[in-house]
Amino acid sequence: MKTLFYRIMRFLAFILFKILFFPRIRGKENIISSGRVVFAGNHTKWLDPVLLVTSNIRILHFLAKIELFQGILKPFIKGMLCIPVNRKVHDGKALVEAEKVLEQDEAICIFPEGTINRTDDTIMPFKTGAVRMAYSTNSKIIPFTITGKYRLFGIGGRVTLTYLEPITVTKNVEKSNKKLENIIKNKLEEV
Repeated sequence: MKTLFYRIMRFLAFILFKILFFPRIRGKENIISSGRVVFAGNHTKWLDPVLLVTSNIRILHFLAKIELFQGILKPFIKGMLCIPVNRKVHDGKALVEAEKVLEQDEAICIFPEGTINRTDDTIMPFKTGAVRMAYSTNSKIIPFTITGKYRLFGIGGRVTLTYLEPITVTKNVEKSNKKLENIIKNKLEEV
């Protein structure tokens, strides 16, 4: 029952997104259809979560900044199964909640940069949350990249979401985090 709102919103957003942006989705064969998995990739615009939800067969639980859980947005954000994160402190509670979701063989989606990349760098340094929760719950990570622009009706270019091959993290969190960051950065630099 808790996923009914999510499924309805995903269906409506899918239609609207297709009409408005004509997104390209690549690598869907890399999506693991069941079991625990962490989707992790770069963050370009506030529309990125909508792109991921509408292109994925899995129900995605996003880690979202706690500020979104206030005011009129609160019921919508909760209905979309998001997990609040206080970005001003090391939020261990959010990590625990995300791990509970993974332990129920569900999917988490996270942007390891921590925020939208507004720099000139390909990506910003990754925080370690994605690899930490993947390691502690024995989950695969599916890296993804978002390239191009969200242009109305695809005029002048289109946004592209590419799912990459799943990876397994090791006990060495820092090394695994750097590996994830490099996979995504290298794919982004191919474009």
